[in-house]
Amino acid sequence: MTVTTEEMGVSARSRWVANAVELLSSMRFAISLLTVICIASVIGTVLKQREPMNNYVNQFGPFWSEVFGKFDLYAVYSAWWFLLILAFLVVSTSLCISRHTPKILADFKAYKEGIREQSLKAFGHRAEAGVPGVPQQAARDIGQALVASGWKVKLQSRDTPTGQGWMVAAKAGAANKLGYLAAHSAIVLVCIGGLLDGDLVVRAQMWFNGKSVFTGGGLIADVPEQHRLSPRNPTFRGNLLVTEGGSSSTAILSQPTGVLVQDLPFSVELKKFVVEYYSTGMPKLFASDIVIRDHDTGEVKEARVEVNHPVNHKGVELFQASFDDGGSTIKLQALPMAADTRPFALEGVIGGSTPLTNGNDKLTVEFTGLRVINVENFGPEVGSSTDVRAVDLRHSIESRLGAANKTPTEKVLRNIGPSFSYKLRDAAGQATEFNNYMLPVDVDGTRVFLLGMRESSATPFRYLRIPADDQDSIQGWMRLRAALKDANLREKAVSRYAEQAVEPGKPELAQALAASALRALNLFAGADTALAAMGSNAPKGGLQAVSAFMESNVPESERERASEVLVRILNGVLFELNQLAREKAGLKPLDRDDAARNFMTQAVLSLSDAFFYTAPLTFLMEDFKQVQASVFQVSRAPGKTIVYLGCLFLIVGVFAMLYVRERRLWVWLTPGPDANSLATMALSTNRKTMEADQEFETLKNRLLLLPTTKAL
Repeated sequence: MTVTTEEMGVSARSRWVANAVELLSSMRFAISLLTVICIASVIGTVLKQREPMNNYVNQFGPFWSEVFGKFDLYAVYSAWWFLLILAFLVVSTSLCISRHTPKILADFKAYKEGIREQSLKAFGHRAEAGVPGVPQQAARDIGQALVASGWKVKLQSRDTPTGQGWMVAAKAGAANKLGYLAAHSAIVLVCIGGLLDGDLVVRAQMWFNGKSVFTGGGLIADVPEQHRLSPRNPTFRGNLLVTEGGSSSTAILSQPTGVLVQDLPFSVELKKFVVEYYSTGMPKLFASDIVIRDHDTGEVKEARVEVNHPVNHKGVELFQASFDDGGSTIKLQALPMAADTRPFALEGVIGGSTPLTNGNDKLTVEFTGLRVINVENFGPEVGSSTDVRAVDLRHSIESRLGAANKTPTEKVLRNIGPSFSYKLRDAAGQATEFNNYMLPVDVDGTRVFLLGMRESSATPFRYLRIPADDQDSIQGWMRLRAALKDANLREKAVSRYAEQAVEPGKPELAQALAASALRALNLFAGADTALAAMGSNAPKGGLQAVSAFMESNVPESERERASEVLVRILNGVLFELNQLAREKAGLKPLDRDDAARNFMTQAVLSLSDAFFYTAPLTFLMEDFKQVQASVFQVSRAPGKTIVYLGCLFLIVGVFAMLYVRERRLWVWLTPGPDANSLATMALSTNRKTMEADQEFETLKNRLLLLPTTKAL
């Protein structure tokens, strides 16, 4: 006998195919795929998806952000490996269904009436007894009783050495097997629906139809054709932004490296955007009154889109996703944070930018947002009252550089008016983000302007609290800050303070007090030469400079008393400096009342904190004209119906497998003495439960007239 190598090759390939099919259709392979999908879903839930790459770099660092990007963890559900796992799961589960369906259907029809008498005696639930009547009549009586109880019954006659015997074969709960098929079919349907409604079709157009991701800027109408998808695209999911009074017919599909433009078969015009708020400031309702104009038929349809109430047109659904600014105009006043800059007016549009010049430095201000309603928590704070004369300077600085409001013990919500946000970007492209409130806010009994700043979007805003003057304006603080930068005014303020604080006829004491006051004021203004001697880490000014000087020059045992005296002197000199600034502006001096003291207390703190406000200028909003925009999620999802059908199958399958017990019952009847029959009964169930034990006892009593055995 000769065996060729070709025959061996065919045999090897057949075994390889058989092994591959066996692996794909095995339960362990499907469970492994489901485990990977569950892990990927956890990653996609915990890690924010489709965020700008800069956010991931700030969160994870350059190295790990790039590693995570290589595995498409920023778009898990559209990653090639995730779609491939879904496809393998569909194949695996389909093979599993195809292998087991014929067996299940055959078992569904079979009654297994050919089982032997000896086999019945091996069952856990079995009983033997004599029943009245010949086997044929007894079999019919037992069969009718089972049919009346919902069992399906089949009778079979057999010849035995003692005469003709009859087998009663019954079954119930066969839907349990169908539950297996329904549950596994549900997995296939849900995965197919997910593949259809995912990015698979869009990816296929990029792979085979020449489409590519757009990474540039400019108008949507100018985007080239290779970056646009046809209105006949069978499946997509993107965002559509429409401003009030405007219309749009193109959606944006975000991709990991850019965007794709999806042309819609209709245009959407936003007539009016409606938003209502809870007392907490959270949106209670936002809805859009829109007009849909069909491009093919010219049909015009008015509709209202609300959250959880989408509008469908030609298979494309519009969901109310969120709302945004539609290009509101704002009028600003630019205020100097340095003495050599003059105030000026500026106008801008949210979403736009304006170039600025700061000496040789070129800046760009980018207007990023406008919020008309800001509800903040103004509940009582623990230890909110502050006495500047008796505080630890370093602790005071750190506590004041926090958020706009501390965490309260009791919520008191109040709308504090509009705010706007912007970015200042330098020539190198580095940007600092700001958030300023339009109106002064009552905080701890003092009205203050809140100017927020942060260097990264991953960190919260730190707020500079500038007190409002007697005219409810920021100009009083700006005058005081400009005066603090003026050396001549500082000397005059020190001289006036020393004259008022020292009784006449004590020139040496007045001179010593003036020297101490000038040193404290220069330290606070950041103009003392001792700060330069401290090195590069020395504070630039403010209370932190006074604190650093005292730590370097005053013994620790005397530091507390000296700090109290020095802060008293500093407060008095700054008050005189403020009076000089008002005189210079042609205003009457401040009265020495509680309002003036509150203003000066907050002014001292804010002047100190201003050294951490690194921007050369800040902006206050004087007026605005709001233009709303609505953000819709538009989707064409043919797989949605398939997914819903899969969910229905899953519910039916799970309930069938959990709550439907498959049972099979056999009663073997043979001729007995005195025209009676001998019966052997056995019950088989797919789950051993107490209900099965009780049911068997009931059947014994009903069919064999045996007394019920009390369960232990």
